[in-house]
Amino acid sequence: MFKQKPLAAAVSLAVMSFASLPAVAQNQAEPQPMLNNPVQQVQVTGIRGSLQRSLSVKKDATANVEVISAEDVGKMPDKNLADSLQRLAGVAVRTDYDEAEKVSMRGTNPDMSLIIFNGHTVSGGDWYVADQASSSRSTSLSLMPSHVLQQAVVYKTSQANIVDGGLAGTINVSTRRPLAAKEKISGVVSVGAAYADLPGRWGPDMNGSVTWKNDAGTFGVLASVFKEKRFVRRDSVSRFAYGTSSGWDVINTSTMLGITDASLAGTGYKASDLNGVRLPGSMSSEFVESERDRKGGMVSLQFKPNRDLDVVLTGFHSEMGADNHGRLTSSAIYSMLLGKNQPLGATAATSANTNSNGQRVYAQIRNPVIVTEKTVYGHELKVLKAADIMFADGTTPQYVGNSEGFFRDGAKATSAFLDLDAKYIVNDDLTVKTLLSTTRGVGSTKLDQGLTLARYGTGISYALGGLHDAPYVKYHGAGSNQPGLNADGSGYTIVDRAASGVRTVDKEWSAQFDAEYRMDRGLLKSFESGVRFADHERTSGRRGPAFRNGITVDATTGKVTSNTPTPTTGWVGYPGDFGSGLGGGWWDNTGFTYTRDATKEYIAANTKVTTPEWERRVNTEIDMRERQSAAYLMANLEGERWAGNVGLRYTRTQTDANIATPIPAGQCARTEPGKPATTCPAYPGAITTAGNGAAYFDGMVFNPLGSVVYYLKPVSRTFDKWLPSMNLRYEVSKDQIARFGASRTIGRQNYNILGSGFGTPTCDANGCRVTGPNPDMRPLVSDNVDLSYAWYFGPRSVLAVSAFHSKIDGYAKTGATGASTVDLIDPRDQTVKTFAINTASQQGAKISGLELQYEQPIGDTGFGFTSNVSRAKTKVDDGRPMVGASEWAGNLGLYFENDKLSTRLVANYRGEYVSSTTAPSPTANSQGLSVINGVAMPTAPTYADAVTTLAFSLNYYLTKNIELAFSANNLTNAKRAQYRYSEEEQQKLDVSGRQYYVNLRYKF
Repeated sequence: MFKQKPLAAAVSLAVMSFASLPAVAQNQAEPQPMLNNPVQQVQVTGIRGSLQRSLSVKKDATANVEVISAEDVGKMPDKNLADSLQRLAGVAVRTDYDEAEKVSMRGTNPDMSLIIFNGHTVSGGDWYVADQASSSRSTSLSLMPSHVLQQAVVYKTSQANIVDGGLAGTINVSTRRPLAAKEKISGVVSVGAAYADLPGRWGPDMNGSVTWKNDAGTFGVLASVFKEKRFVRRDSVSRFAYGTSSGWDVINTSTMLGITDASLAGTGYKASDLNGVRLPGSMSSEFVESERDRKGGMVSLQFKPNRDLDVVLTGFHSEMGADNHGRLTSSAIYSMLLGKNQPLGATAATSANTNSNGQRVYAQIRNPVIVTEKTVYGHELKVLKAADIMFADGTTPQYVGNSEGFFRDGAKATSAFLDLDAKYIVNDDLTVKTLLSTTRGVGSTKLDQGLTLARYGTGISYALGGLHDAPYVKYHGAGSNQPGLNADGSGYTIVDRAASGVRTVDKEWSAQFDAEYRMDRGLLKSFESGVRFADHERTSGRRGPAFRNGITVDATTGKVTSNTPTPTTGWVGYPGDFGSGLGGGWWDNTGFTYTRDATKEYIAANTKVTTPEWERRVNTEIDMRERQSAAYLMANLEGERWAGNVGLRYTRTQTDANIATPIPAGQCARTEPGKPATTCPAYPGAITTAGNGAAYFDGMVFNPLGSVVYYLKPVSRTFDKWLPSMNLRYEVSKDQIARFGASRTIGRQNYNILGSGFGTPTCDANGCRVTGPNPDMRPLVSDNVDLSYAWYFGPRSVLAVSAFHSKIDGYAKTGATGASTVDLIDPRDQTVKTFAINTASQQGAKISGLELQYEQPIGDTGFGFTSNVSRAKTKVDDGRPMVGASEWAGNLGLYFENDKLSTRLVANYRGEYVSSTTAPSPTANSQGLSVINGVAMPTAPTYADAVTTLAFSLNYYLTKNIELAFSANNLTNAKRAQYRYSEEEQQKLDVSGRQYYVNLRYKF
């Protein structure tokens, strides 16, 4: 045995990592040059080997890191990298439908964590249409199957030679290398199937890899492929609706004139008692089905002619087709109480009123059940938990809700990268490395198309139960749940159609060069330096075809008057088991939707070909280029029983955005499709050929001045930051390690905050305003300290605790007016004026937390457990909660393994957090105030309630080379609940079902 000094261990791990990321064992089995002290090679396989390898890297690292060593990742109940990362202390994931996708660290939003592969960033697309248009910086890991990974290292403390951009932390994922294989030819073939119990369908689940290296071990090739298909369904109840109140609002008897003392007779309430009571604006049920068809592969070539030169070329491509079909049945409680009959829920004074026998009518509230809630801000409010929302007896059917069905055809996400990693040992003292990479990700939906129908009836009854139970819902006088109007006017009729496609492209190329010079001058043992440059581009936008005819709604009655027949064929009802996992007893779980083919046929018949230019919607576009430059210096230090590093990194971020800016109506003439493009002398860059969603119906006289025209305004900004860092590792004893880290990190703002388009400008007596981006938003900066202690008291055993604190400057505050201005033309008098931009500003935030980790085997029984728990307290200057931040997270895993069998049961817990897109709109007034019963309080965010999931895996070796594997995710079919001001205000509840995987693997 040879004892390895702390610095020697850290340097040897750095040599084995990709690019410039130190303390990461890329491949433990691959012989690597050491300083002077050889390291004993211990070969342990399976769950125990993976745990031992991970703890070995964690123990030797100078920085505070977490590690997944997954050479036998098939023994984990995980299907992508996010599944695996959520098992680590301080890491949480955002789950969409039934799959973990976005990763957050230490109580922050996923945008604050940087995920890199082989030392460089990777572009990845999103499959869902809302995420495709969100322009978030967070990386979706749904495209990254776990079996192509060698190791993932989570850096909780930063250091100068780590790629900048991870405000809360950085995750470096290393892919497999061919020369790490023991045999000349080796590989694995896995054939199996995946079953999802909610849709009740099987899909193929296959992957394989082969590795070859020459006899000399100087050249090798690794190739892997995968093809995995799964079926997904999510059942939900929610408060989603059309129009003004999509969520919760308050009762106002001055506008809801059906609420009277007489209508409440016998209830114990007067009309005045209901003023200010919170009520759901709607009661809705919805479900989405999707096919996830993921396929792709990876190729790695490695050339190592001697101990001095090592060159690796790695290419990866993953593509996931994810066509999805969404359905919704919703009520319109708020509109009914206001006496509004507009079939898409509009409630403005000019919106159509209800009309029954020539009289305007208002829904009444009967049999109210009112409870008192205590909000997350400490205020007491009253909530209408149950009621009958009914029109008076004898009223003809009125607008009571909607049904919609959308089919997202051609939904797809791709991610690809190619990197060249070279390392050359010039001499015993100098090592140089270079990393060249290019990456591209695309998220697109060919056509997001659908139909919306208005429903007519006489009332709805509801009763909210617990947060995790579906509410009771019953419609009155609305006919059966199928398309078409009945003789009495009840039923459904088409009131709206929509069709557009989304495409977001994210790409980058980068180059970096690093050098390490070893020396032995007192405490200074080695010196590292490097430079990096990255050129990043993000483009996004919608396009949509033109409809042949419009749907005309009578401005007085709200009824459809144009000839747009509602198809009464081509539809299907909701599945008979819809909502069976939501609980809540009896409730109306019926609904209908047009089939995928019927929806496509209807949209195709009602749209027409114009020109690609006319289909463009410039106001939705983001067109950005971001160039990142960095240089660093870092000194590695060592003394008796301690080691560390001190460094400084300089970064420059240059953003160039082409911002879609509106031109007031009448200034530039729009070009009719198929005609030569017109020019606009006042705005030479005006995009006159784009339709921007304007109507272009058959037979309609084209009005060239009838809608807004946009031009792209170029804006450039440059931000410079200095990022100091220090990490110290102290060996209290052979098995006890203390660490201290201090660093400054940056995180860059989401693209839509910097470069989204301007909305329509408006001016009044209070001045001029316009919605839009804020390109002056500087990157976020965080000053961090971290203190940790770990006791490695046995093989595969550790007890560790970490305390951390981060002070963030530059956290986004959306919905601020006047933080920035822009000169535009006042549409009232056509003169140039300064407009205040309703956009994002910046503020401070703090995060403080503790993490505890404990894992060990249980004697020699083959059993063992892993566990961790973390708490992160966040505080934002304006008092609002931090989006995406969970205060509590934890894991508990039990395993058993012997020569024939290995099995694992893992429970994962994530506490409640503010649920929002990771890239909120810069114009969303999330920092606004609501006045309820005279009390001004922050606008209610939507919280995702705490959830616990359970996963299981079992692997049995039929022979030495043949393995039968079974795994299951979401065994308890966890309900995911959301609420507003308190748990009394249920916002959404959904389930996605269990997923089972069976595979037969052959290793050679």
